[in-house]
Amino acid sequence: MSTEWTELSKKMPIRLAPSMAKDHPNLPVVKEEGCYYWGVDGKQYLDFTSGIAVTNVGHRHPKVVAAIKDAADYLTHGPIGVIQYESILKLADELAEIMPGDLDCFFFGNSGTEAIEGALKLARHVTKKPFVVSFIGGFHGRTLGSMAISTSKSKYRSHQHVSGTYQLPYYQPGDSEQDAIQKLDLAAEQLFAHQVLPNEVACVILEPVLGEGGYIIPPKSWLQRVRQICDEHGILLIFDEVQTGFGRTGEWFASQSFEVVPDIMAVAKGIASGIPLSATVANHKLMQQWPLGSHATTFGGTPLGCAAALATIEVIKEEKLLENTKVVGAYAREQLEELQQKYKRIGNVRSIGLMIGIEIVDPVTGLGDGEAAMEILDLALHEGVLFYFSGKHGEVIRMIPPLTVTKEQINEGIAGLERALIAFEKK
Repeated sequence: MSTEWTELSKKMPIRLAPSMAKDHPNLPVVKEEGCYYWGVDGKQYLDFTSGIAVTNVGHRHPKVVAAIKDAADYLTHGPIGVIQYESILKLADELAEIMPGDLDCFFFGNSGTEAIEGALKLARHVTKKPFVVSFIGGFHGRTLGSMAISTSKSKYRSHQHVSGTYQLPYYQPGDSEQDAIQKLDLAAEQLFAHQVLPNEVACVILEPVLGEGGYIIPPKSWLQRVRQICDEHGILLIFDEVQTGFGRTGEWFASQSFEVVPDIMAVAKGIASGIPLSATVANHKLMQQWPLGSHATTFGGTPLGCAAALATIEVIKEEKLLENTKVVGAYAREQLEELQQKYKRIGNVRSIGLMIGIEIVDPVTGLGDGEAAMEILDLALHEGVLFYFSGKHGEVIRMIPPLTVTKEQINEGIAGLERALIAFEKK
């Protein structure tokens, strides 16, 4: 590590807020490429986080980098509405072609939480209803509106007063489809009978696959039942596809994987390969009810972000990354299930496409063990593989490599994880 880097690192506790800079594992890096980071220590690290499901086409894909450079030769900033530019118009048109159902109109922002805020505002504006229903375990962002519907960890809501939201239990792993739907129906019935009338609910919002909440994947029929409940009561359905979007589940969006079309969708993360961009999405008939002045942005849909997004979509199509996600994701699941048979520390292995959760448990009690998971993450990093954590207690290892990942790189990463498990058991 260089002297300059060392001196700058010493200042981090003063210069950067702990809420920003104290995440895991604080790996000092100097370069990224494809599925890899290069550390200040000169070591190469296999990245199985994709920048938390952002660089779906790999770090610094040449086409994305070229698109950003080309765009910067002409425009670096909008603001759309004050001016118009081709990239934002073309991106909206391209997105309309890959979106599920009739979703074809976009409000561009910068981040996932902005897309969620937009979705909530749109639903409340259109319905003229005040309340929102979300699901326990969901994570939707850290701004006030999105935080009010996030329940993956109570600490995210600490010291912040939230109101106007109600929660339903999310699907629980191990429940049969029939039991899961019965529990959902009963919970919805009780909610509407005792806490809020359905005709006062603007929207129901959920992640089609829990992300921060532990990579929990519900049955298709369960999500379809959520759609039916909303239709029965005239409630808008919002899907938070910030993490599941742009190929992560093996389709463009999880909505298509589960054959459920929401009324409103929030997308971000993988949309522009690391350039800040997000979108609140709905059918144009619904969106037209959201007039000028009811929502606005200065930086949303920048020329650079739109150019990067167009290149990202092109790469996913040209390199057949949806197909690769299905094939390599299934292969990764098989390899992890073999590892599961060898190590009692591995509980459930849950996956859809290349969205993979590896539960770390206490081998005696079978309960999730967040402390063990964090130690295993550190040991895996020592072996040159970067994973991330999720789950209520941090007990689920997230494995979310770029969609460009190969079977050979999956083998490399799982071998590193196995060495970490062996080292942990020897402690």
